[in-house]
Amino acid sequence: MIKIEHLVQKYGDLRAVDDVSLDIANGEIVGLLGPNGAGKTTAMKVLTCFLPPTEGEVSVDDLDVEQDSLAVRERIGYLPENNPLYSDMTVRETLDFVADVRRLNGSNRGRRLRYTVEACGLEGMLNRPVGELSKGYRQRVGLAQAILHDPPVLVLDEPTSGLDPNQIVEIRNLIRELGKEKTVILSTHIMQEVQATCSRVVIIHQGKIVADGTNEELQAQLEGQDRYSIEFRAPGDNIATEFKSSLGIDIYDDVSTPGAGSYHYILQIEKDRDERERIFRLMVDHGWTLLELQREQVSLEDVFRELTTKS
Repeated sequence: MIKIEHLVQKYGDLRAVDDVSLDIANGEIVGLLGPNGAGKTTAMKVLTCFLPPTEGEVSVDDLDVEQDSLAVRERIGYLPENNPLYSDMTVRETLDFVADVRRLNGSNRGRRLRYTVEACGLEGMLNRPVGELSKGYRQRVGLAQAILHDPPVLVLDEPTSGLDPNQIVEIRNLIRELGKEKTVILSTHIMQEVQATCSRVVIIHQGKIVADGTNEELQAQLEGQDRYSIEFRAPGDNIATEFKSSLGIDIYDDVSTPGAGSYHYILQIEKDRDERERIFRLMVDHGWTLLELQREQVSLEDVFRELTTKS
């Protein structure tokens, strides 16, 4: 459904997207992850015909985004990060306006309007001005305008931003339902969002794709190492140095809470190297008080940090 070949997008001398190639099949829900400035939004702008590609080819449903831009836009529902809505229109007027723009007529128009209002939970808001809605309801209206014309491709940038936990679950369920017959690209910074919704994850860093696969496939990349969480009380200021020199174990992350009176480290150790007994002996020998020692499961967040903190 979506084919990207050697896409390069430049802003002056900056290569915001740097030789990206990607195929996305119909019915896939793909999570697009990356730190700020990684190139996610730029890639979405090219895909949705906001920007022509500097180099490379991009097609949607075998239609080129440059040569067939209007036909491509007819096939895409887009919810940008900054939800563009007219604040003086009511919700009903907004959806009617979008239906006019999308040239929905006859019985299909009424059917799509009814479905969209119900799916996005807007029944009680139709006569309210958009400017008076909470951020969560404005986000629902933005999603409604994206799906109103029943496009085969949805491009959603932070679709659950501003929603409460119950609304988030509802929108996630809707996205999963839509993904049964549509192609969905979902950009978010929330790892739980990707794990709960997406069938595939693409991580972008510095304009390049650094990982592409299912949640399980990406987590397997770090399965050669174990992570341990250890929290303990100890006197002195150079505890990290003492800890590392005594055990020869690197501290992957220091998550100690200032003023808590304890140290909390995340350790990364080779998988077949069980260091729990040595850690315990170190605590005993130094008179330190062990509060917690547990093995942690590698998460998608671990994979993300590992891949996007490299220069």
